[in-house]
Amino acid sequence: MTNIIITIFERAFDKGRGLARDMRIRWALEEVGQSYAVKPIPWEAFREAAHLARNPFGQIPTYEEGNLVLFESGAIVLHIAERFPGLLPQDSELRARAIMWIFAALSTIEPPIVDRDVVRHSEAGKDWQLERLAMVDERIRTRLRQLSAHMREAHWLVEAFSAADIIMVHVLRRLEGSGLLEEFPNLAAYIARAEARPAYKRAFEAQLAAFKGAQ
Repeated sequence: MTNIIITIFERAFDKGRGLARDMRIRWALEEVGQSYAVKPIPWEAFREAAHLARNPFGQIPTYEEGNLVLFESGAIVLHIAERFPGLLPQDSELRARAIMWIFAALSTIEPPIVDRDVVRHSEAGKDWQLERLAMVDERIRTRLRQLSAHMREAHWLVEAFSAADIIMVHVLRRLEGSGLLEEFPNLAAYIARAEARPAYKRAFEAQLAAFKGAQ
């Protein structure tokens, strides 16, 4: 048994659709069979000393286990994968490749997808919005095209399912409703395959329940 606590939005921006980054942590913990508690943080408390002691940037999620406090969802998922068996290959070369793909998801695939959200929401109504959106979408297509060509018909990024797939699938899910994923059937199938995992379903239901409980 562990005494793991993760912080979550008191009122999630995604309305329980599994897009908030605590979903990555929940999913990883469900995959390795570890129980956890959640600590909802209201928006007004993000800059208070208690939360800044967990994350100096005033963000969520954070992870607490005894004296260990971590922030950054990728680092937390990697810690879980190294702490508990089941999310990283035993073979050293495959393990290194899985870790590489965690960084690729966060550093190469995710940035233009986050930019898309910025353009859609923060730049709404600006004269340049549609032009900027088209440019960002093309950047995303380039990355999806490259990822699709690499994966081909593979089920997972590195042979068996790993922490890399948790991060990559969660990053890609932010494109749902954009029409971009439908251009790459193997990536759409990859996401559907991950969403069918029992651990994913448990994590999704837990995040949805937290949203409904906050209403």
